[in-house]
Amino acid sequence: MAIETMLLAVGAKDENRAERLANAVIDVAGPSGAKVVLAHVFTGDEYDTVLDRLDFDRTRSEVSVDEVTNRHATIREIGKLLDGAAVEYETRGAVGEHGETIVNLAKDVNADRVVVGGRRRSPTGKAVFGSVAQEVMLSSPCPVTFVRDED
Repeated sequence: MAIETMLLAVGAKDENRAERLANAVIDVAGPSGAKVVLAHVFTGDEYDTVLDRLDFDRTRSEVSVDEVTNRHATIREIGKLLDGAAVEYETRGAVGEHGETIVNLAKDVNADRVVVGGRRRSPTGKAVFGSVAQEVMLSSPCPVTFVRDED
């Protein structure tokens, strides 16, 4: 099956694995010419905090979640790496529960592959995984690539 669209879901804790996430996408999208949707999902509280921290004028009704996403440091870093590899991409932002919203974004963009990051867990941690990555892996409409932290 040819991969035409990949969703790279970037989380708040992905700054240390930004290069690994970008490379995972470049390895597939570069040769195939797939388009990448670079996405970040905020919970409602996270979104409010970011709006305050980035000093957005909340009276401007035209501030979009995509605009806020484009100012996210990890999104910008990965975007530069994708630009350097000549991989076509767009950014998307969304507000909602992380796992469910990532799955919905994958459906909305008709993704052929989702890429998410996460950390290594102990055997006990795996038994009670409960993470965003697990929810995405179990509910995604397409295959999921999990990029974990380096040891």
